[in-house]
Amino acid sequence: MTESATDNYRTLSVDSVVDYLRSVESVASLLGDNVDDWSVNEIGDGNLNLVFLVQGPNGSVIAKQALPYLRVRGEGWPLPLSRAFFEYEALTREEKRAEGMTPQVLHFDRDMALTVMEFLSPHIILRKGLVRGIQFPRLANDLGLFLARTLFRGSDFSMNAADKRADVALFAGNDGLCAVTEARVFTEPYFDAELNRWTSPQLDEVVAGIRSDSMLKVAVHEMKTLFMSKSQSLLHGDLHSGSVMVTEDDTRVIDPEFAFYGPMGFDVGALLGNYLLAYIAQSGQATGDDDRIAYSNWILKMAEETWTTFENEFRNLWHTERTGELFPSHIFGDDDADATERALTNYLKDVLEDSIGFAAAKMMRRVIGAAHVEDLESIADPDRRAECEKRVLSLARSLILNRKELSGASDVIALTREIGARD
Repeated sequence: MTESATDNYRTLSVDSVVDYLRSVESVASLLGDNVDDWSVNEIGDGNLNLVFLVQGPNGSVIAKQALPYLRVRGEGWPLPLSRAFFEYEALTREEKRAEGMTPQVLHFDRDMALTVMEFLSPHIILRKGLVRGIQFPRLANDLGLFLARTLFRGSDFSMNAADKRADVALFAGNDGLCAVTEARVFTEPYFDAELNRWTSPQLDEVVAGIRSDSMLKVAVHEMKTLFMSKSQSLLHGDLHSGSVMVTEDDTRVIDPEFAFYGPMGFDVGALLGNYLLAYIAQSGQATGDDDRIAYSNWILKMAEETWTTFENEFRNLWHTERTGELFPSHIFGDDDADATERALTNYLKDVLEDSIGFAAAKMMRRVIGAAHVEDLESIADPDRRAECEKRVLSLARSLILNRKELSGASDVIALTREIGARD
């Protein structure tokens, strides 16, 4: 047993998860009283958790259990089980702040690092939809609202200061996963770290150039400084396209186990970076029957509309729900409207700048770091994949170095078309 596990923790299996869930009355009644009618499959495709789909005659649930080590590396790479607790705490807050946009939690066991939640069906992972070329009409609006509502309502614009400080202290305990982000996103891609990989030999010279690029490395560490010191709001902490489940009619955000109080732009930028990476990858996904040009344009439209929705809803909440310690309405009244509007505009400009920088850092690590993504990995021809990856890296470098000069989402989209467009 690793140091992360407690005496009451045991790793579940397809068989033992049934024995566990039959003892949880609320879950057992949802599935159906006859356990013999239940079926269980382990469906986890990540490195951190076991994920069981349990189906019964009355309904289905997901049982997600954190592992005390990195799954692909074994017990030599320990991870804190406490991340399951922080994920649960984040989900409860996200449900209050953005109602109906997360899976419903049915049961949580801290000792077992186990969360039981509703099974989302017929939802699919957004990333898989982007690889397959599926359009989701509600996507930009839903994610823009989720970002605005969770980030505004988890900030000093909305929260009581004492409650905010207590929550910052609570989520500071998720330092193990913050350290993973600090290493994997901002540090390891820029030196010869053990888990780094890339399309070789096609990208060998590019990687060498990145590691010797002082301007780029300084910019990345400026973003790392913000990540480690700017506690604006409770973040999802890992809001990529694999953390969103979608249908044409519904959007849900899952897996906030990296949650902590940090810069708003980290969540916004993570999603933005995934849009831009998916856009560039479309040329590698294209076939003779589908050139993916129209779909590529749709992705960029979603990126811009997500930011626009986020900004509009953030402004709305500023005007209707500003109950916290910052710019309180009882001090700033109608006579101060112009001044507070300028303050809001400046604040959102700062969030956009941060978002662009974090988007770039996220894009870089998906090409030359430890954790890669299906958008690019599914491109079978290594030469074709490498050409896409070179454009991702080139765009990311330009974004992070020019983030202060890009004045709006439209500037980001224009730069993406200029650098990231297929040959």
